Amino acid sequence: MSIKLRTLVALTIAILIFILSGILSITISKRSGADIKKEIGETLSQNAYQMADKLDYFMWSRYGEIKVLSELDQLKEQKQHPESIEKMLNRLHDSIPSFSWVGLTDKKGNVIASTQGILKGKNIEERPVFQRAKKAPFIGDVHDAVLLAKLLPNPSGEPVQFVDISTPVYGKNGDFKGVLAAHLSWEWSKEIRDTVLQPMKSVRGNTEIFIVSAKQNTILLGPKHLLGKPLHLKSVKQAQQKKNNWNLERWPDGKTYLTGYALGQGHLDYQGLGWAIIVRQPEDAAFIPAKNLQSFILFFGGICSVLFAIAGWLLAGKIAGPLQQITNAAYELRKGNKVEIPQVRGIKDIEVLSSSLRNLVASLSETESELGRMEDLAHNDALTGLPNRLSLYLQVEQAIRSARVVADGYFTLLFMDLDGFKYVNDTYGHHIGDELLKEVGKRLKRSLRKGEYVARLGGDEFVLLIESSSGEPIEEGKRIGSRIISVLNERFMFNGNSLTIGCSIGGAVWPMNGEDIEDVMKLADQALYLSKKSGKNQVNFIDLPSIQAVQ
Repeated sequence: MSIKLRTLVALTIAILIFILSGILSITISKRSGADIKKEIGETLSQNAYQMADKLDYFMWSRYGEIKVLSELDQLKEQKQHPESIEKMLNRLHDSIPSFSWVGLTDKKGNVIASTQGILKGKNIEERPVFQRAKKAPFIGDVHDAVLLAKLLPNPSGEPVQFVDISTPVYGKNGDFKGVLAAHLSWEWSKEIRDTVLQPMKSVRGNTEIFIVSAKQNTILLGPKHLLGKPLHLKSVKQAQQKKNNWNLERWPDGKTYLTGYALGQGHLDYQGLGWAIIVRQPEDAAFIPAKNLQSFILFFGGICSVLFAIAGWLLAGKIAGPLQQITNAAYELRKGNKVEIPQVRGIKDIEVLSSSLRNLVASLSETESELGRMEDLAHNDALTGLPNRLSLYLQVEQAIRSARVVADGYFTLLFMDLDGFKYVNDTYGHHIGDELLKEVGKRLKRSLRKGEYVARLGGDEFVLLIESSSGEPIEEGKRIGSRIISVLNERFMFNGNSLTIGCSIGGAVWPMNGEDIEDVMKLADQALYLSKKSGKNQVNFIDLPSIQAVQ
């Protein structure tokens, strides 16, 4: 009877601890897995949007350059300025290498001036780049080179592909003179892709980006073995419906990927070509952290099960009663109720057992709490402790929502850059530079007032977001900026060295300077550049004529 009791107690304890560990493991892993999946999915969705935005902005820029060029008097008077036109086109090609070829035709399609003289004297009347641009600007989707394949340099040996941009050229009397046509090398899309993927290489090196044409869902950019093939996915369909989100989706290769998607919808007067941007990461790679956590909890719970089973075997005769209390508490935990393992008194070994179980539950609970702390670290700058770029964007989104609740709501962005920081780094070393950044972070936090939020973008760049009900946001921003400059102008002491720095600040107001927050941020950054050019250690707000003068 004694042996059976020991066996029963030992098995009961082992099973109890394993079940408890399993419940906590499943609960924590499910929650962490869902959070990780959502976080990565949203990141991929954001990357898809960024890629689409960068592609559209690039195309809009090139489209605008061609339109502006077509309005020049030299192009309107073709016969009088063929040599100067060709020099101008060559300068455009040298400044923006993405323009693989730019040419001007007469009204019959004869090329009268072109970059490096390529196709000069040839007739391109039958080409879409001429036909489609007789009456209005034309932007063509990605296509293989036909006339230029053998005429342009091609070090890689891969098929040459272009995007067409062309616009009609009219004389001073409004008569049709010809077409200004350009071929953009498709290589620039790879450069933009690499720029978007660069921040993720260290943590998500197996992330891939696809560009899918609106025509037959053809893959324009992606792995080499998939180029030119159709891609039929739910994500592609949803992107083409102008949705920006993510899915966990099975691909044609039979594997499941976490898939973010967005649609290139153009930029300003550029309508876009309807490219769907797809960003994917293998499911297994995305969920490795959650699986490792689950395995650790199960492993730790298994070890505890063995240890406590041995204890139960040795002390079965004395712990039957107290064990029942512990078992009841564990049962409540299994049901999801918040209870503590009882602290049993009277028998030392049983006290140890009950105490160990309490610590186990606390340890597993702390593991879940640690996940929350890790999320906090992702939103804070490691050096200064200030919120980082991601946290700033979340705060900006919150500020936009808050501003829209009230009439004439707004908020102000102050972009800050330390004057003289490079000198400190070069003279005293990066260690002192880091200590200086820490102290700057402390001073900025101490100087914050109600409605002010500061973040570090990186290096010696900081951003101050101001939410206020003042009716004069620019004057208020200048006052606050002057206060920040005054705080940072005070001397710093490091290892007996007395250091002084300045601070240049540029500001912009949403939505006074634009409804698109990205545009407002760019304008604040331009205003910061104006402060730098105007003598540093000062505050300037966005003033478009002044900005253009500096540029």
